[in-house]
Amino acid sequence: MANQKRALVTGGAGFIGSHLSERLLGEGYRVVCVDNLITGSFENVAHLMSSPNFEYVEHDVTEYMDVPGPLDEVYHFASPASPKDFEKIPIQILKVGALGTHNALGLAKAKGARLIIASTSEVYGDPLVHPQHEGYLGNVNPIGLRGVYDEAKRYAEAITMAYHRYHGVDTRIVRIFNTYGPRIRPDDGRMIPNFISQALSGIPLTIYGDGSQTRSVQYVDDLVEGVLRLMQSAETRPVNIGNPVEYTVKEVAEAVLRLCGSDSPLVHEPLPTDDPKQRRPDITRAREVLGWEPKVGAEEGLKTTIDWFAQGAAKAKAGR
Repeated sequence: MANQKRALVTGGAGFIGSHLSERLLGEGYRVVCVDNLITGSFENVAHLMSSPNFEYVEHDVTEYMDVPGPLDEVYHFASPASPKDFEKIPIQILKVGALGTHNALGLAKAKGARLIIASTSEVYGDPLVHPQHEGYLGNVNPIGLRGVYDEAKRYAEAITMAYHRYHGVDTRIVRIFNTYGPRIRPDDGRMIPNFISQALSGIPLTIYGDGSQTRSVQYVDDLVEGVLRLMQSAETRPVNIGNPVEYTVKEVAEAVLRLCGSDSPLVHEPLPTDDPKQRRPDITRAREVLGWEPKVGAEEGLKTTIDWFAQGAAKAKAGR
């Protein structure tokens, strides 16, 4: 098609990037997926390889990027995001937030493409304002273990706005709140994949702290819808995309046990340093500017995710 748009997705073989790539193909785009598989998996996009509109490139975005041909849109979603990665690969996290974002912006500038970066609710740190709105500047510990991720994303927002103001690059910033769904790594280390993996294995569910800290969790399809709406909008300020329904960690654990039909006990371990006590997005801007709000309830989303985890466990067992 003469007017067919072409999009680049960095981190396209990751959890969110693969869902985004799939949705863009469904919307009629040609998609170039770039990933170095440091935390992504080729299995996440293997089902897309048969499409003539999908191209996979194994590349580290912290190195210079050159994509032959025109590009209309750049979705910069490359970054390890698991708390487990903060200690294991801290330098890579900082580099992808700094050098990777710099390279993605340089490519967008060269191609005249619109660019959206995946930022995070972690830019708010352990918040002193609740719920968190986009004007809140955060409470971040730059030298703590989580600082490598928090500050990488804060820097990514800063350089994005610098390119927007100085070079006139057409940019968007999405601040993503806790997201879950099929293809999230079972060993991701975050609450929902942890709980589901433990419940299906019949082992105790690990709760850090007393379980009274709160989280707001959104299903991946809702996030992708918000990202696409933001990309097509004229909004250049950061926009929170998350589900404002707030649960305690203990409530999420109990829901997972019920939906898995598991009688695993709950065990408590110390709360990690700088772990946020409360997390809930103020989505007023997303509602007013994008006409967006989440549609998938926790029960529905958790059931779908549990089914995906169970299928993966069954395949692994059959392959032994």
